[in-house]
Amino acid sequence: MDGIDKLGLSTALAKARKSYQEGGIPIGAALVYHGSSTDPKDAVVLGCSHNSRIQKSSATLHGEIAALEDAGRLKAQVYRGSTMVRLAIPCIMCTGAILLYKIPRVVIGENENWVGGEELLKSQGIEVVVVDNAECKELMKKFIVEKPEEWNEDIGEIQ
Repeated sequence: MDGIDKLGLSTALAKARKSYQEGGIPIGAALVYHGSSTDPKDAVVLGCSHNSRIQKSSATLHGEIAALEDAGRLKAQVYRGSTMVRLAIPCIMCTGAILLYKIPRVVIGENENWVGGEELLKSQGIEVVVVDNAECKELMKKFIVEKPEEWNEDIGEIQ
């Protein structure tokens, strides 16, 4: 994991912890702009947020969607020079947003608790990096065990 990924993951984790403390789904996300640079000094978090579906009684406020909203309207080349960093694999809706804005790289904290859109992203040429972070795994697993109904609703599973 490089410095850009660390910046994004620490930001996303802070947002995920906040969401969990609020009783929400602990998925944070950060849109990190770096252009063509690999130097973390050149990286800027453009937008970050967390899943707020429970807190705001929203149908669509997943982590990536909220992070994109936090970033505001951007030029196409900004998205194309950015990385989306999040705790877990994106759902189909968030995968669609990543594909729509042609964000070329996605960093995922963990992929053990749910399958999501990882293969779809890869099939569309998106670089997917799974960092296998222990805190991400624990936080997600804890939430899924504590609130399975809310988790299944969030990922579109019918129980």
